[in-house]
Amino acid sequence: MSETTSPPDAAEVQPNRPDLDLAPGIPPEEMDDLTEKIITALKTVFDPEIPVDIYELGLIYKVAVDDSRLVDIEMTLTAPGCPVAGDMPRWVENAVSAVQGISGVNVRLVFEPAWNHGRMSDVARVALDMW
Repeated sequence: MSETTSPPDAAEVQPNRPDLDLAPGIPPEEMDDLTEKIITALKTVFDPEIPVDIYELGLIYKVAVDDSRLVDIEMTLTAPGCPVAGDMPRWVENAVSAVQGISGVNVRLVFEPAWNHGRMSDVARVALDMW
């Protein structure tokens, strides 16, 4: 008897969670630990105009880790004309570079899809009183 699984209910999916592309050659428990440390590092970066970290804001679209432990990150900004557009990718790179066990970090700024309030987590919505 085969078992089918359906996609998670929309209410179960956190809107701010980036796509994760994780290296198959890294043992799962090590990859889980590395992923947790990367997310923790991302949560240390804040947009200076918004009192919520960039992870909870939903600005991180993709995190990829390859077998050599190189981390590629795709991120966006709340607006293309953000005054820290030239700085924030460097802040992300510096934060994630401090994670022990990775070999390097590449950060790419993207604007498709455009960021919107729907990408924010409940944590961000509460902090910004945006219900």
